[in-house]
Amino acid sequence: MKTYLELCRHILDHGVTRSDRTGTGTKSVFGYQMRFDLEAGFPLVTTKKVHLRSVIHELLWFISGDTNIRTLVQHGVRIWNEWPYQAYKKALGDSAISMSAFVERIKDDAEFAKTYGDLGPVYGKQWRNFNGVDQLQEAIRQIKETPESRRIIISSWQPAELQEMALPPCHTFMQFYVQDDTLSLQLYQRSADVFLGVPFNIASYALLLSMVAHVTGKRPKTFVHTLGDAHIYNNHMDQIRLQLSREPKALPQLRLNPEVTCLTDFTYEDIVIEHYESHPAIKGEVAI
Repeated sequence: MKTYLELCRHILDHGVTRSDRTGTGTKSVFGYQMRFDLEAGFPLVTTKKVHLRSVIHELLWFISGDTNIRTLVQHGVRIWNEWPYQAYKKALGDSAISMSAFVERIKDDAEFAKTYGDLGPVYGKQWRNFNGVDQLQEAIRQIKETPESRRIIISSWQPAELQEMALPPCHTFMQFYVQDDTLSLQLYQRSADVFLGVPFNIASYALLLSMVAHVTGKRPKTFVHTLGDAHIYNNHMDQIRLQLSREPKALPQLRLNPEVTCLTDFTYEDIVIEHYESHPAIKGEVAI
């Protein structure tokens, strides 16, 4: 994953200092593109351990159209917990329970989760019901029926519903491209947290590309990752420099259950990443 490390180095060398919504501060560049050849291996960062279980469960959650964190919490995935918890604390003030108690309540109490666990019309809703259009199924139909189309597009950016979302989508727009028996995907990401988010995003969209290719009879070829504001938060600088001091390891391989023929039928057990070796995990605080 030298491609990812080149992005890290580019921001350290050429980034500009910027303030941001969270008050944390960043070093940032605007407009950067990475390309990953999936025929060379599955593009999973190896200079720190990426939490694969969270990547897979989150993607399956998007595909299902779900927008409530309860499903994620029940699978031990914590990456979306901060936003509904902050909203819950704002609503209840001094009577709010702790984060750990909140998560347990979300997991065990369906009514509590219905009230406090929903993120609004985020990715899953937009993918599966954008003003009544199931964009995901429409993209699959086009890949099969009109493979030369330049309109095989899925958008998560719904201006009319942004105010209802816990967090406006960072990965906003994707386009599929069919060439003979191969399928490629380009993602435009408006905002890219290079330490915490980008390794996750690379893995997630490379996996989505592979799964869509699998159910449309194609081979996954290239994942193109185009970044708008690509930034390193000021409290992640040491973590990025630590990764740059580590030697990348060989890429793992993705294996999908050949019996699955419909995208929405995939389960966690149908997705296997083989031979993933990485350096130890590196902790970092998420900016809210």
